Amino acid sequence: VAIHAANNETGVIQPVERIAEIVKAAGGILVVDAVQAAGRIPLDMSAGYADYLILSSHKIGGPKGAGAIVAAADLMMPRPLIAGGGQEKGHRGGTENLAAIAGFGAAAREALNGLKSIDAVASRRDEIEAIVKTLVPDAEIFGTGAPRLANTTFFAIAGIKAETAQIAFDLAGVALSAGSACSSGKVGPSHVLKAMGYNDSLGALRVSIGHATSAEDIELFRTALAGIASRRAGREEAA
Repeated sequence: VAIHAANNETGVIQPVERIAEIVKAAGGILVVDAVQAAGRIPLDMSAGYADYLILSSHKIGGPKGAGAIVAAADLMMPRPLIAGGGQEKGHRGGTENLAAIAGFGAAAREALNGLKSIDAVASRRDEIEAIVKTLVPDAEIFGTGAPRLANTTFFAIAGIKAETAQIAFDLAGVALSAGSACSSGKVGPSHVLKAMGYNDSLGALRVSIGHATSAEDIELFRTALAGIASRRAGREEAA
């Protein structure tokens, strides 16, 4: 069984411990994609969290080109991913990207240290969501009824397509997306929201923040959203 530790659009944290109990009771193996969760929530393999944990360097501020599969026991790959040399216990032949691996290690240490101040990131997320609800009272913020990552908010504004809002935010100096980073550049409804039962999800926008997000950044977001809300109100009055 393979699951996200946390969804990469809504930020909702999955009940991995409970899922692990069910999978192991059935004699299965649990693979947890923790790419989005690493550096945002604690991950403890010693507590039976998963059999395999997947991590990626660039998601925690490290260089692209490095990742990790953390195994609770010896890897059980039936055959090498890349045959050749004996690198990486014979599972993936070829010269390792040592520079990226070293950068990954440095980023992992910083990410672990950053967990100490993750509550401050959550406070900034909550501030952004309060701005959204103040300026656009009918906006829907997804996942608020569940535990979420501190750095992610995903919301929808009725009557405004995501690409239209993205352009407006971009012109105001605010970078955000209409879904996960891996779907950047694609125009269309969020498959996550469709799976959650939302049909009209074209207006959904994801905001990701971090330890470096400042009060000035949040004020810039407020100004940009106020302009979008004002233009929407003008169109509604004209109609």
